[in-house]
Amino acid sequence: MSADLALIWPELILTIGGLITLMLGTFMGDRQVGIYQLSALLTLAAAAAAVVALFGVEATVFSGTLSVDSFGGFAKLLIYAASFVCIVIAPRFFSGGMRAEYPTLILFAALGMGIMASARDLMTLYVGLELNSLAAYVLASFMRTDERSSEAGLKYFVLGALASGMLLYGISLLYGFSGTTDFAGIAKVMGGELNIGLIFGIVFVLAGLGFKISAVPFHMWTPDVYEGAPTPVTTFFATAPKVAAMALMTRVVIDAMGPAVGAWQQIVIFLALASIILGAVGAIGQKNIKRLLAYSSINNVGFMLVGLAAGTQQGVEGVLTYLLVYMLTTLGAFLVVLRLRDADGNQVESIAAMAGLSQRRPGLAAAMAVFLFSLAGIPPLFGFWPKYLVFEAAVNANLVPLAVAGIVASVIGAFYYIAIIKTMYFDDKSETEFSGGGAIVEDAVITASALWLSVIGYLFIPVLAVLSASAAAVLF
Repeated sequence: MSADLALIWPELILTIGGLITLMLGTFMGDRQVGIYQLSALLTLAAAAAAVVALFGVEATVFSGTLSVDSFGGFAKLLIYAASFVCIVIAPRFFSGGMRAEYPTLILFAALGMGIMASARDLMTLYVGLELNSLAAYVLASFMRTDERSSEAGLKYFVLGALASGMLLYGISLLYGFSGTTDFAGIAKVMGGELNIGLIFGIVFVLAGLGFKISAVPFHMWTPDVYEGAPTPVTTFFATAPKVAAMALMTRVVIDAMGPAVGAWQQIVIFLALASIILGAVGAIGQKNIKRLLAYSSINNVGFMLVGLAAGTQQGVEGVLTYLLVYMLTTLGAFLVVLRLRDADGNQVESIAAMAGLSQRRPGLAAAMAVFLFSLAGIPPLFGFWPKYLVFEAAVNANLVPLAVAGIVASVIGAFYYIAIIKTMYFDDKSETEFSGGGAIVEDAVITASALWLSVIGYLFIPVLAVLSASAAAVLF
């Protein structure tokens, strides 16, 4: 037991830090929000340091239910980084309405996501996923006086409960027909002849996980929740949980279902194509920037699934690189949205109100253009590179039709990104007057992300290749 505890320091740090932050909030109320924020940030930084210290270690703990490896470590670093930023940017948005629960919920959500990324058993998979989900439901409805936030929380809870039920049904089928909840044991059974029970188990488990990554046709909650939730919470939903859910799905597919390629690959290919196409088409008519970025996230999940569909180490490397670039791009885009406030300090979410933004706030407009072009995968911006990697993996795995269909559909997606850039740079100025100034941290993250997504990002390809290769090799 002590040997196991020595290998799960990130989770222990998050648990202890979350409890300390919770107790501080209980006894001190909402008066000292800065203290709770600092406590949460230090906890995340310490957890990230623990992950780095454990990099290169490959072991399983608690009877093989959790894995300590580079794959989980890679995902956890992205999760903690996104959580860190979402805590830093929150106080300015809530402007006096910030409560002690916010950083505490983020910490416990990060704990659940870390467990998801390291799960090697169906039981730990579900525990981590629900720990994250329970915190997320509260975060979505965090602004109790805002009807949109309350509606977002309710929709997320109801549809999340449905997805959890589907996942549990799939888990029960896999356990019933394999006799184990361990990924390695399930993989051994799937190496033989598949019966109808195992096939249905695969379908329901992937359906439940498809909801968490907002893949089509399990995407219906995404636009409404992204629009209704407070912008820092939407930023969180679009980054950290997406990384955790994609890492979990990758581990389940490769680790537990790896031998049954013929069964799961068809499902993943369908999810990939449906997400790419609907994410692109659904975004065209959107008038709210947060809803548009929600469809963008659906579209980008489809591209990640192209790499996963390959079922090879090269494909998983592409998925991991894509997650990193996507997270930085999405963080930057939502931080720009966070900076869009009118003269009264109200959040501006209308795309029409962004007309002529380049004349009023040229720096923000330029950064947003970089993020949108990067999401579209237009070279020479660095967002092109992960798309190239996943398509290359698909071609090398003899999935040429999937790669061709994905490339063609990506052209549709470029249309609505370019339409926003056209609105910012070529349309007449809107009547909305944007307030100036912003937090130094927001400006720093926006600037750093935009610079990294320019051609500068290509300089880091050798480092990214080593990190993603070492992380992906764990699963093979």
